[in-house]
Amino acid sequence: MPTVLRTVGEVSAWSERARREGRVALVPTMGFLHEGHLTLLREARRRAERVAATVFVNPKQFGPNEDFSRYPRDLEGDLRKCDSAGAEVVFAPEERELYPAGFQTAVEVGELSRGLCGERRPGHFRGVATVVTKLLCAVRPHLALFGEKDYQQLQVIRALARDLDLGVEIVGVPTVREPDGLALSSRNAYLSAEDRKRALAIHRGMLAAKQRVGAGGRAVRELVDLVRKSLASEGLREDYVEIVDAQTLKSLTSVSPERPSRLLVAAFVGSTRLIDNIAL
Repeated sequence: MPTVLRTVGEVSAWSERARREGRVALVPTMGFLHEGHLTLLREARRRAERVAATVFVNPKQFGPNEDFSRYPRDLEGDLRKCDSAGAEVVFAPEERELYPAGFQTAVEVGELSRGLCGERRPGHFRGVATVVTKLLCAVRPHLALFGEKDYQQLQVIRALARDLDLGVEIVGVPTVREPDGLALSSRNAYLSAEDRKRALAIHRGMLAAKQRVGAGGRAVRELVDLVRKSLASEGLREDYVEIVDAQTLKSLTSVSPERPSRLLVAAFVGSTRLIDNIAL
């Protein structure tokens, strides 16, 4: 089983030793691990000699009416999964370890945090950027791996690592899906069997838009309407459906083979909010 480290001092000391022996990779998580997280860990093992994971449900990225208190947690199960995927240590701090009394600093990435989830969840990416900066500073990895499912988050983290000269390579790993296309997410645990079937409308709509692009479709309005029709067919409530520049996340009016674009979707299946995205 991986060694569980509880303090910044412990994980920093581990990293100092590990860095003498090769490249260190970090996979930050909020726990309740699934195959998507394990894919990140296996990719980390492929790229680095030493691998650490974090398990920390970060309160600063949850809004007052969001699901922090009921977010699924299973540290013992997470440790077994980390062991199977090659993580040798797991940094699992208490909240007071990362945010001690008197803590008053925040990290905020400007333009990339606006719109999309940033608009719907005020303060969310400030919380993400703050905790990720703290974790990167504590562990000082050579590379850190994040899933592309949280695409806006990935772009925010890439920007903060670059802008703050943190000296870490941010690696995006493609979304892992169930055989029927549902993107793996810890929040899938909230879905009933019927809601899980309905949730497939997100992936179906994205595939319809991608196929339309392959057939020559370029107008964003037409592509977005395809996704919206798919969501409506299963009674899903749209939060947003947007097509953006893959790097800047600026909204587009048309797609072009010369300009990488990304279709991003957030929708409610019952009371559960799911996000997904696909490259066009």
